[in-house]
Amino acid sequence: MTGPVVVGLDGSPAGTAAAWWAAREAVDRRLPLLLFHSWTTQPLDVPAAQEALSRQQYGGRALQRVETEIRHRYPGLTLTTELASSPAAEALLDLSGTAALLVLGSRRHGSTASFLLGSSSLHVLGRARCPAVTVRAGDPTVENGWEHPAAADHDEIVVGVKEPGPPSDSLLEFAFTSATSHGMHVRAVRALPLSSLVPYPHTMAAGRADSRYQAEERIRLAATLAPWREKFPDTPVVEQVSTGPAAAVLLYAATHSALVVVGRQRHPSHLNWKLGPVAHAALHHAPCPVAVVPHD
Repeated sequence: MTGPVVVGLDGSPAGTAAAWWAAREAVDRRLPLLLFHSWTTQPLDVPAAQEALSRQQYGGRALQRVETEIRHRYPGLTLTTELASSPAAEALLDLSGTAALLVLGSRRHGSTASFLLGSSSLHVLGRARCPAVTVRAGDPTVENGWEHPAAADHDEIVVGVKEPGPPSDSLLEFAFTSATSHGMHVRAVRALPLSSLVPYPHTMAAGRADSRYQAEERIRLAATLAPWREKFPDTPVVEQVSTGPAAAVLLYAATHSALVVVGRQRHPSHLNWKLGPVAHAALHHAPCPVAVVPHD
């Protein structure tokens, strides 16, 4: 993973939380950090003209404030800032082409509201060319300044494996790299739909068919994880195969997670860039930051 960790700042508490999360991630991954602000797309709750302060000056001061705090906390971190006049979503999508990671603030739990006025975080998440992470204001798993350390009981990276095999490689690489950099373990979650578990619902053989199907899926998941276990031998791995709706299985598994990793298609069309239902559920309800990773 190369390139900087890029975080979109808008002066809101969510943006500040995202910046602190991104800074910790940049330090642990030994990557530079870029703080970005678009002064033309500030949120609605920013003072329009507080005294003689222009929107551009407000943006510059917002960047400077967060930059100063993060430099004080992480003096060895390579940190740059960018104040732009281009629309935030457009600029962040351009930056995602060379970034290792894109980090966005999410206004509140249960919502994926736009993190900047006039732009859609869902649009950015659906089209970013690198993994993108959303961070909520007040998330207890996220360090937010000196007085708000991250909760210590969230110690695993949960990754949803929709289909064992090569399509999951991008998600697993991101999950294992994240877990290794933070000294955590990986929980790989595979959800089995009820409709496929009972091929013969009116026969006595249904239970045996269910057990055989689950065993086969566990073998497939283990085979998919094998090369990643070998590549990251010091990273503990938990394999979880559960029956039920994929979103519900993933959210239940994420109870003690520090990060949830979900996927989306790498090359969406202009007409079909939307995220799937599992990604939507994670973004709305996961108890921690959520990474959306593009995959083939």
